[in-house]
Formats: sequence, C-alpha cells, structure tokens
Amino acid sequence: MKAIFNWTTNRLFSYVHGNHLVYNTCWEDPRLDREVMGLKSDDDLVLITSAGCNALDYALDKPGSVHAVDLNFRQNALLELKIAGIRKLNFEEFFSLFGDGGHPNFRKWYTERLRSELSSQAQSYWDGRLPFFERPVPNASFYHRGTTGAFGKMLVAYCKMAGVYEDALSLFTASSIEEQRNIYFEKVKPRFWGSGIKRALGTDLAMSLIGVPKAQRDHLETTCAKSVSDFMEDCMETVFTQLSTADNYFWRLYLFGRYSKECCPEYLKRHNFELLKGGLVEKVHVATSDLTSFLRMHPKRFSKFVLLDHMDWLSTQSSELLEAEWQAIFDRAQPGAMALWRSGGSFVDYVDPLTVQKGGQTRRVGDLLEYDTAGAAACHARDRVHTYGSFYIARLNN
Repeated sequence: MKAIFNWTTNRLFSYVHGNHLVYNTCWEDPRLDREVMGLKSDDDLVLITSAGCNALDYALDKPGSVHAVDLNFRQNALLELKIAGIRKLNFEEFFSLFGDGGHPNFRKWYTERLRSELSSQAQSYWDGRLPFFERPVPNASFYHRGTTGAFGKMLVAYCKMAGVYEDALSLFTASSIEEQRNIYFEKVKPRFWGSGIKRALGTDLAMSLIGVPKAQRDHLETTCAKSVSDFMEDCMETVFTQLSTADNYFWRLYLFGRYSKECCPEYLKRHNFELLKGGLVEKVHVATSDLTSFLRMHPKRFSKFVLLDHMDWLSTQSSELLEAEWQAIFDRAQPGAMALWRSGGSFVDYVDPLTVQKGGQTRRVGDLLEYDTAGAAACHARDRVHTYGSFYIARLNN
C-alpha cells in the first residue's frame, strides 16, 4: 500500500512539473544571495532558473556572466520573455506586464516586438498562451497563472471565505512590526488557521502545486519533526510578526496579485530596469538542461553556484545523481568557488557523505567544503520569504 501511495504521489508531482509552468516568481530572497556572494566583474555564476527574477537581480551586480539553467523549458521561456521585454519595451510597458501582471496591449507588443527575441521553443510556448498577460478584466493577472499562481489564487479565495482577506492586506500597510503582530495574532491567525486549511495544505495536490515533491516533504517532516502545515504556520507567523512587511514583495504578490512600484523585485525598479536595458541584461544566458549535463558541456569555469532547494528533491533517490552533480560542480569550479543552497529541512545530512574524484583520489564532499554556518544562520533569520528550513553557504576547497 505504501509503495502504491508513493508511486501515485510521485506521478502527480511529475505530471504537474512536466506539463506546466510552475513558478511565476522566484521564492528565494536574492538580497541575501547578493550580500553573501559579493559579485564582481570576474565572477561567472550558474543558477537554477525558476522564474528568472533572481538571475536578473544578480546581473545588477555586474558579474562577468549569469547562466540560468532549468530542466523545465517553460521556466526558461518566462525568463526569455522578461529579457525580451527589457530589450524592447519601455519601463512602464515592462512594469505593466511583470509588475501589474498584464496589459490589454500584450498581444500587439508580443507580435511586433517581443516574439522575434525569443528562441523557437519559447516562441512555441508563448504563442499559445498570450491570454496569460492580456488581462481581459482589471483583476486578472499573470501571477494567477502557473501552478503556484493557481495555489495563490485558491489561498486568496479561502481568505475571503474565512473573512480574513482585508485584515491580511492590512499587514502590508502596518506602520510597525508591533502593529503587524497585533493584526496577525488578533485578527488573522484565529480565523485563517482552521483544521480545514491545515488538512488542505497537507495534501499531495497542494504540495505539487507549490513545487514540493514527496522527497522534500519527507525531509522537512523528518528533520523539523512537524507536519508541513505546522511548518507553514510557523513560517507565516515569523514573516508577519518578526519581519517588516514594507519590502516583502514575495508575500505581497500572492495577496494582491501584483507588485507595487515600491514593493517589488529589484529588476522591476525603474533605475535598475534602465541599467539592465543599458547592457547588463546581455550578461544573462539561458539553457534548458539539468545542471549536471550543463556543467559537463559548458567550457566555462564558474565561481558561484546557486542551487536553490533542488537537492532535497534528489535526497531520497540514488546518491549517484547527487554525486554526479557535485562531481560536475567541482570539475567546473574556479579556485575558491562558492555554493549556496536552501533546504526545506532544518538540516541537510545528504551532501557531506557523497563522494567525488578529486586529485586522483576519492574524497567526501563534506571534506571539500568550508561552511559559513554562522553567516548562513544570520541570513536565514532575515529571509523575507522564510519558507525554507535552512540555508547553506559553502566554499569549495578545490
């Protein structure tokens, strides 16, 4: 019975991720990454694309190159569309699409200015999905698209049904963290966290929509010693009672369905948009591939690796997949390179025991990494997203 359950769960996740755009925005805080990496002109960076927001934010630090890699071509098609928009649209037009979530003129802009900038694969994808950005009614938004968008839309509907939506919005106009605490504990928490929502958040469908495979869910529940719904309740409490919402564009997006010009990713701010348009966007390169294959084929050596949380996904599978990836990382790393990653669990115990070939010897990955544990913990405490259980900063001793 357990084998059948696991098979069904994995098939559901594979169907969602293999057939849909999943992430319509990045759910990792790039401010922390940029602070830790301190990117310079001689840095070459590789990261998992996700929605491409963070790749554009990293480019603002003027590294040598930023390589966004994702196995889901739909995620890369989204980043390609953003790059095309930076090249061919003015700021107000660009913000209407990726800040407001769409514009009635999108079809015209796409046909006349954007489509020719895209790869054939991205063209094929967006040709059939122009309604994503056409915004036929004022409340329509691209940020209701994709599986995470569908999940966010359902959460908003639940908030309205529970009579907590307006109070949740007021968290973003609070003048202090103390006021946020009062709103959350007195008005939001008692009505939001009912038994029904906890059961719903623990379902395979909910986890698949937000991009959490069974392996990551198991790792989270094992290392944190709590259910996914309890973990998410703790995350929300931290976000709304310990951190300022003034610049928390991550959570704001799903409640409002759009960004504001004051609360949005850095690439969506006018000055930064002009910097990207002035040439920085050309530093961003897109590849559809798994990370191991990309690193094996690419001639460049990289100084920074941003791995997001994808290793959680592989943690319960054969260690050969993770070992092959770390072998490729070490093979393509510059001396003193840095790797950043996140985990749904409160700790990661599957990286250090892996083995790679280094200097003609078999070495433990853990013996080749120098962790900044204190720095990572300090960053994690300030993470505006706060949906991960832990954060890692490691120098490669190569």
